[in-house]
Amino acid sequence: MGNPELERLETLAEIDSLVESLRRWADTAPDWAPAGTCRNLVRRLLERIEGIRVRLECPLVVATLGGTGVGKSALVNALVGDEVVETGRQRPTTHKPTLVAKPGVTPAMLGIPASAVEVVHRDLPALSSLVVIDCPDPDTTESPDLAGSNLARLRQILPHCDVILVAATQQKYRSARVADELAAAAAGARLVFVQTHGDRDTDIRDDWRRVLEPGYAVERIFRVDSLAALADAQAGRPAQGDFAALLDLLTRQLAGSAAARIRRANVFDLVADTLSACQKRIDQWQPPLAALREALDAHRRVLADRLIARMQAELLASRRQWDQRVLGRVVARWGLSPFAVVLRVYQGFGALVSGALLLRARSPAQVALWGLLEAGRTLHAHRQRREASAGPQRALAEVWVPADLRRAALILEGYAAEAGLSRQAASADTLQAEAAPAGQAFVSQAATELDDLVDRLAARHTGWFVRLRYELAMVFMLGVLLYRPAKNFFYDSWVANPPAQLLGLQFYVLAAFWLAVWCGMLVWAYTSRLRRGMRREIGELARRWSGPEPAQALFAALEHQCQQAERFGQDLARLQAEVSATAQRVLREEQPLAHRRPP
Repeated sequence: MGNPELERLETLAEIDSLVESLRRWADTAPDWAPAGTCRNLVRRLLERIEGIRVRLECPLVVATLGGTGVGKSALVNALVGDEVVETGRQRPTTHKPTLVAKPGVTPAMLGIPASAVEVVHRDLPALSSLVVIDCPDPDTTESPDLAGSNLARLRQILPHCDVILVAATQQKYRSARVADELAAAAAGARLVFVQTHGDRDTDIRDDWRRVLEPGYAVERIFRVDSLAALADAQAGRPAQGDFAALLDLLTRQLAGSAAARIRRANVFDLVADTLSACQKRIDQWQPPLAALREALDAHRRVLADRLIARMQAELLASRRQWDQRVLGRVVARWGLSPFAVVLRVYQGFGALVSGALLLRARSPAQVALWGLLEAGRTLHAHRQRREASAGPQRALAEVWVPADLRRAALILEGYAAEAGLSRQAASADTLQAEAAPAGQAFVSQAATELDDLVDRLAARHTGWFVRLRYELAMVFMLGVLLYRPAKNFFYDSWVANPPAQLLGLQFYVLAAFWLAVWCGMLVWAYTSRLRRGMRREIGELARRWSGPEPAQALFAALEHQCQQAERFGQDLARLQAEVSATAQRVLREEQPLAHRRPP
């Protein structure tokens, strides 16, 4: 396979990859105002690229652009070496674009509507690799909005051209109208700047370069005398000076595979320009999108703060139930020891009293009364446990009320409309539908963390260092209380002389009383320790919950739209970087032609 064929395949592959990336990005456009505009721009761009792709095998299409009387038609005649178009000095001569090509080349082959141009076929050597279009003037006095005006015809033709010869004279090189049309057409074409009337005008190339430098990368500006060049060609004399270099550039350097490279470079320039336009549109919508993001976080934070405050109040209000849960875990972990027995008695005091009452029942009426009391106690305990576990759910029901959601929806709908997103995602119905699963998810998480909290407290307050203090205090009291009756029974009543009387019931009643007081003090100290730990843990849990995270599942549809919009912009930035890198490589490979600088 020869090198020209390989270059052609590589060019096609690069363009195909670029088209695939553009189409994939456009297909991911979310329901967002600038995204829809960008999608339509890319679709138009793909149509334009397809037209360039079709004519990859065609001769290079060169068009002229310049003000009235700069000698565009004379330049065309000089390039092809014969008088193929009519020329004029002052008034505009070209009213309809004239396409000059070798026989067999038709406008349809170049993607140009046949009705848009007049066709001149000539079998000339210069046309073996070129198609030259003599375009009308852009600076006539016709209305640019008129369908048949020179400017309208010019704009119809320039998108189909590969190289634009920008012709100017000493009087016309600063023309604002020509500059505007050049800026519009330059994104999809290479540029060649030519000063005509070189036989009688001052050399303006240095000043013209300074005028062009901010917007265009200019390699060379040619200064030619078109009439003299045409006379040389008709007389069979070789071209001279800058015109010879210009002719060599167009007919030899840009022939063959170079034309395909130029079209490839034009494609990447056009893509870069289109993506830059998309970026500008997306950037314009970034401030309202950021404002919507801030509003989302603010509303989540407000609802979450209210939820956390209510849950903390509920948990602290029902701390007796939570103390009982912690105490139950403590007793289960403690095992069997003197103080553990005291804690078990304290925890099951109600059951002990109930059992004592049942033992003293002597009639069916007393048994029935005991059953009612036991049922009430069980129902009360069950209600307390249910209220303790339902504290988070009650908090949700009282914080995320429909009025709050409607108020948030009303505000966020305005932000969504300003950001170009769908208002439906921020509607009250959508937020109401999101509130239930959001609350359920948070309650489930809160229940798990509260259960972990109880386990942590139980583990922290059943360590050996804590247990040792309370067990020693309990053993000390038991030792004190047991020492005197043991001494009285074993020593004073048996060994001592004379023997002492045994201690009476009054001593044992007082001993039991002080034992109960001592046990109560220890239980009070221990449960106070548990309550302090519970308050600290609840406060720490509330601090961990602080922020918008508890309400993160709210406004999920609106959040998803924001993420899609941001991802669309990020994908555009990555696509721009890829196109820029490839365009730089293509620019190094192509011929040294002028081109528009990236915006």
